[in-house]
Amino acid sequence: MTVRQIRMFADPVLRSVAEPVTVFDRSLRDLVRSLTATMRAGPGRAGLAAPQIGVPLRVLAFDLDGKAGHIVNPRLEPSDRVIVADEACLSAPGMWWPRARSFSVVVRGRNMYGKPITVRAIGLLARVLQHEADHLDGVLFIDALPDEDQRRFLAAIP
Repeated sequence: MTVRQIRMFADPVLRSVAEPVTVFDRSLRDLVRSLTATMRAGPGRAGLAAPQIGVPLRVLAFDLDGKAGHIVNPRLEPSDRVIVADEACLSAPGMWWPRARSFSVVVRGRNMYGKPITVRAIGLLARVLQHEADHLDGVLFIDALPDEDQRRFLAAIP
Protein backbone atom coordinates (compact mmCIF):
# COMPACT_ATOMS: atom_id res chain seq x y z
CA MET A 1 0.00 0.00 0.00
CA THR A 2 1.45 3.27 -1.11
CA VAL A 3 0.41 6.50 0.58
CA ARG A 4 0.16 9.08 -2.18
CA GLN A 5 0.24 12.85 -2.17
CA ILE A 6 -3.18 14.49 -2.01
CA ARG A 7 -3.73 16.97 -4.82
CA MET A 8 -4.50 20.49 -3.66
CA PHE A 9 -7.40 22.71 -4.63
CA ALA A 10 -5.85 24.37 -7.70
CA ASP A 11 -4.80 21.08 -9.36
CA PRO A 12 -6.68 20.70 -12.70
CA VAL A 13 -7.30 16.98 -12.10
CA LEU A 14 -9.83 17.99 -9.43
CA ARG A 15 -11.92 19.74 -12.11
CA SER A 16 -11.92 16.80 -14.53
CA VAL A 17 -14.71 14.26 -14.81
CA ALA A 18 -13.31 10.86 -13.82
CA GLU A 19 -13.60 7.92 -16.20
CA PRO A 20 -15.70 4.86 -15.33
CA VAL A 21 -13.74 1.78 -14.32
CA THR A 22 -14.12 -0.96 -16.93
CA VAL A 23 -11.42 -3.42 -15.85
CA PHE A 24 -11.46 -4.95 -12.38
CA ASP A 25 -7.89 -6.21 -12.10
CA ARG A 26 -4.88 -6.08 -9.79
CA SER A 27 -4.19 -2.50 -10.83
CA LEU A 28 -7.62 -1.44 -9.56
CA ARG A 29 -7.14 -3.34 -6.30
CA ASP A 30 -3.77 -1.61 -5.82
CA LEU A 31 -5.46 1.75 -6.44
CA VAL A 32 -8.17 1.01 -3.85
CA ARG A 33 -5.53 0.01 -1.30
CA SER A 34 -3.46 3.14 -1.97
CA LEU A 35 -6.56 5.33 -1.84
CA THR A 36 -7.56 3.82 1.50
CA ALA A 37 -4.04 4.09 2.94
CA THR A 38 -3.77 7.73 1.82
CA MET A 39 -7.18 8.55 3.28
CA ARG A 40 -6.28 6.97 6.63
CA ALA A 41 -2.93 8.78 6.72
CA GLY A 42 -4.57 12.17 6.11
CA PRO A 43 -5.94 14.55 8.69
CA GLY A 44 -9.61 14.02 7.73
CA ARG A 45 -9.67 10.25 7.39
CA ALA A 46 -13.36 10.15 6.44
CA GLY A 47 -13.25 9.86 2.66
CA LEU A 48 -11.11 10.29 -0.43
CA ALA A 49 -11.75 10.12 -4.18
CA ALA A 50 -9.25 8.82 -6.74
CA PRO A 51 -8.86 12.21 -8.50
CA GLN A 52 -7.57 13.60 -5.19
CA ILE A 53 -4.51 11.38 -5.62
CA GLY A 54 -4.22 12.21 -9.31
CA VAL A 55 -6.05 9.18 -10.71
CA PRO A 56 -8.98 10.13 -12.96
CA LEU A 57 -11.10 7.04 -12.25
CA ARG A 58 -14.52 6.75 -10.59
CA VAL A 59 -13.37 5.25 -7.28
CA LEU A 60 -13.88 6.49 -3.73
CA ALA A 61 -12.99 5.24 -0.26
CA PHE A 62 -14.62 5.99 3.08
CA ASP A 63 -14.10 5.21 6.76
CA LEU A 64 -16.45 6.74 9.29
CA ASP A 65 -18.64 5.69 12.20
CA GLY A 66 -17.68 2.03 11.95
CA LYS A 67 -18.40 1.83 8.22
CA ALA A 68 -15.38 1.53 5.97
CA GLY A 69 -15.00 0.55 2.37
CA HIS A 70 -14.76 1.67 -1.19
CA ILE A 71 -17.11 2.06 -4.13
CA VAL A 72 -16.22 1.79 -7.80
CA ASN A 73 -18.45 3.61 -10.30
CA PRO A 74 -20.81 4.92 -7.60
CA ARG A 75 -24.35 6.02 -8.42
CA LEU A 76 -26.06 8.11 -5.75
CA GLU A 77 -29.72 8.18 -4.78
CA PRO A 78 -29.98 11.14 -2.38
CA SER A 79 -32.99 11.74 -0.15
CA ASP A 80 -35.14 14.87 -0.37
CA ARG A 81 -34.30 15.88 3.19
CA VAL A 82 -31.50 18.45 3.09
CA ILE A 83 -29.39 19.72 5.97
CA VAL A 84 -26.71 22.39 6.14
CA ALA A 85 -23.51 21.59 8.02
CA ASP A 86 -19.86 22.56 7.94
CA GLU A 87 -17.84 20.69 5.37
CA ALA A 88 -14.14 20.44 4.63
CA CYS A 89 -11.90 18.84 2.02
CA LEU A 90 -8.48 17.20 2.18
CA SER A 91 -7.62 19.14 -0.99
CA ALA A 92 -8.13 22.41 0.90
CA PRO A 93 -6.93 21.55 4.42
CA GLY A 94 -8.12 23.56 7.39
CA MET A 95 -10.99 25.26 5.58
CA TRP A 96 -14.58 24.63 6.72
CA TRP A 97 -17.72 26.07 5.12
CA PRO A 98 -21.46 25.42 5.58
CA ARG A 99 -22.84 23.30 2.73
CA ALA A 100 -26.29 21.86 2.03
CA ARG A 101 -26.40 18.09 1.40
CA SER A 102 -29.00 15.34 1.50
CA PHE A 103 -29.34 13.87 4.98
CA SER A 104 -29.33 10.31 3.66
CA VAL A 105 -28.16 8.59 0.51
CA VAL A 106 -28.11 5.17 -1.09
CA VAL A 107 -24.98 4.52 -3.13
CA ARG A 108 -24.81 1.65 -5.60
CA GLY A 109 -21.69 0.56 -7.39
CA ARG A 110 -19.14 -2.24 -7.40
CA ASN A 111 -16.32 -3.34 -5.17
CA MET A 112 -12.73 -3.76 -6.40
CA TYR A 113 -13.56 -7.28 -7.63
CA GLY A 114 -16.53 -6.12 -9.69
CA LYS A 115 -19.24 -7.42 -7.35
CA PRO A 116 -22.30 -5.15 -6.94
CA ILE A 117 -22.53 -3.33 -3.61
CA THR A 118 -24.99 -0.97 -1.97
CA VAL A 119 -24.17 1.43 0.86
CA ARG A 120 -26.96 3.14 2.80
CA ALA A 121 -25.82 6.14 4.81
CA ILE A 122 -27.26 8.89 6.97
CA GLY A 123 -25.81 12.02 8.53
CA LEU A 124 -22.08 12.60 8.28
CA LEU A 125 -21.37 9.42 6.30
CA ALA A 126 -24.01 10.45 3.74
CA ARG A 127 -22.30 13.86 3.49
CA VAL A 128 -18.88 12.23 3.00
CA LEU A 129 -20.15 9.94 0.23
CA GLN A 130 -21.82 12.85 -1.58
CA HIS A 131 -18.67 14.98 -1.22
CA GLU A 132 -16.41 12.25 -2.61
CA ALA A 133 -18.81 11.44 -5.46
CA ASP A 134 -18.75 15.13 -6.41
CA HIS A 135 -14.97 14.86 -6.84
CA LEU A 136 -15.60 12.18 -9.47
CA ASP A 137 -17.56 14.74 -11.49
CA GLY A 138 -14.98 17.51 -11.11
CA VAL A 139 -17.17 19.32 -8.59
CA LEU A 140 -15.67 20.92 -5.49
CA PHE A 141 -17.68 21.62 -2.35
CA ILE A 142 -17.27 25.36 -2.77
CA ASP A 143 -19.12 25.28 -6.11
CA ALA A 144 -22.46 25.29 -4.26
CA LEU A 145 -21.49 28.14 -1.94
CA PRO A 146 -22.81 31.67 -2.45
CA ASP A 147 -20.52 33.94 -4.49
CA GLU A 148 -19.38 35.86 -1.41
CA ASP A 149 -18.31 32.66 0.38
CA GLN A 150 -16.53 31.45 -2.77
CA ARG A 151 -14.55 34.70 -2.91
CA ARG A 152 -13.63 34.40 0.79
CA PHE A 153 -12.60 30.77 0.26
CA LEU A 154 -10.38 31.63 -2.71
CA ALA A 155 -8.83 34.55 -0.82
CA ALA A 156 -7.96 32.25 2.10
CA ILE A 157 -6.07 29.69 -0.01
CA PRO A 158 -2.32 30.06 0.56
